[in-house]
Amino acid sequence: MRLVWAKKAQRRLDEILEYIEKEFGTTARQSFRDKARNFTRILIEFPEIGTLEIKEKSLRAFQLTKQTRVFYRVKKDRIVILTLFDSRQDPKKKPK
Repeated sequence: MRLVWAKKAQRRLDEILEYIEKEFGTTARQSFRDKARNFTRILIEFPEIGTLEIKEKSLRAFQLTKQTRVFYRVKKDRIVILTLFDSRQDPKKKPK
């Protein structure tokens, strides 16, 4: 199975990495990047690891860190990471 990052997800990842480096340093940034990388490896092996958020849309989510939730969709031949969501945000802004 193939893994694809939507443009929005890639943009959010970049924003999060920049923020982490600015506030906490390079080591923290690398730690977050490693968690994201390890998650994607596991996701390819076990695409249904995340909780099913919206059954009709096949929208799944996985809590990557205490603050970050990854939203993705499993299609026939690929997994699409849609966005990363800061769980401290207004829940109304969550993907639908």
